[in-house]
Amino acid sequence: MTRRGLLAGVAGLAAAEPLRLKSKVRVAIIGVEGHPSEITKPLGELPDVEVVAVADPDTAALTRFVRGRIAGAKKYSDYRTMLDTERPDVAAVCNSDGERAAAVVECANRKMHVMSEKPLGVSREELARVKQAVARNGVQLGMLLPLRYDPPYLALRDIVKSGKIGEVMQMSSQKSYQLGEREDWYHHRETYGSTILWIGPHMIDLMRFTSGRDFTEVSSFAGVIAQGAMETSTASAFRLDNGGAAALHMDYYYPRSAGSHGDDRLRIAGTKGVAEYMAATGVTLATDTVKPHRLENLPAGGSVFRDFIAQVYAGAAPTLPLHDIYRVCEVTIAAHEAAVQGKVVKCNA
Repeated sequence: MTRRGLLAGVAGLAAAEPLRLKSKVRVAIIGVEGHPSEITKPLGELPDVEVVAVADPDTAALTRFVRGRIAGAKKYSDYRTMLDTERPDVAAVCNSDGERAAAVVECANRKMHVMSEKPLGVSREELARVKQAVARNGVQLGMLLPLRYDPPYLALRDIVKSGKIGEVMQMSSQKSYQLGEREDWYHHRETYGSTILWIGPHMIDLMRFTSGRDFTEVSSFAGVIAQGAMETSTASAFRLDNGGAAALHMDYYYPRSAGSHGDDRLRIAGTKGVAEYMAATGVTLATDTVKPHRLENLPAGGSVFRDFIAQVYAGAAPTLPLHDIYRVCEVTIAAHEAAVQGKVVKCNA
């Protein structure tokens, strides 16, 4: 099964209280790459939200995606034609990395709210164009960082905020995936960008979100290229804003025998203790006064798309505010530049 097929087939979220809106919200999806299932999964909780159309030049992929709850959505090969015809309230941009910034700018210029895949752009120049278009047109922008809504990472954030592990001084994080069969856009630099750009935003966001710390500079390395533009191994080292350090290593070497598509890990070390999450052990905590133990009662999870809709149409406070979205992209691009340039890069805008 391809990654796209795997994500498209993910089961819906557990039942949650429906979010009622004052009027219907029409959504159009641009591309079926990455995580478009994050748009369709919570639709059962969003009775006033409808996916009216999906655009992708790959007819077969489009047909596979437009099924189930969105079986009635119209199909288009060109997203600009779809936007002209359907005039949606929200555009979900899930195309390739190299094509994303142009699509986000296009939607913003049409005064449409945008939920985008990550990253927003593959260069500082593309990110700047996105920022300008969003500000100029007064639209709302979200980004698909669903992991910050997962119970284990919410638990880590609660631990840090409680002060149980003191001041965070070190973090170690991991994203490991099965390589599997990948769509064509992964194999070309102009559409894929890099493994740091594609996978990195998840854990860069989680390190900032859970720890409350930021990054000031980064050094990176990118390893073997297995398929065209795909680096199959990367490592990045960050300096924290309080003088601490963080590390992120990513790879496509997770074995098919493992039983899951990926293996994510995050360890946060502070002046009073350590909190850690990995699938094999769950969320664990050890402090100066409490022996190592596993946390059993984790916070309730959520949905990045539901959160965005609640923010835009119900006036809710965002769990993923715009300044965090831009900051994650800035740091990710800096980490990518560090690997390309072979030097330490500042994590500024």
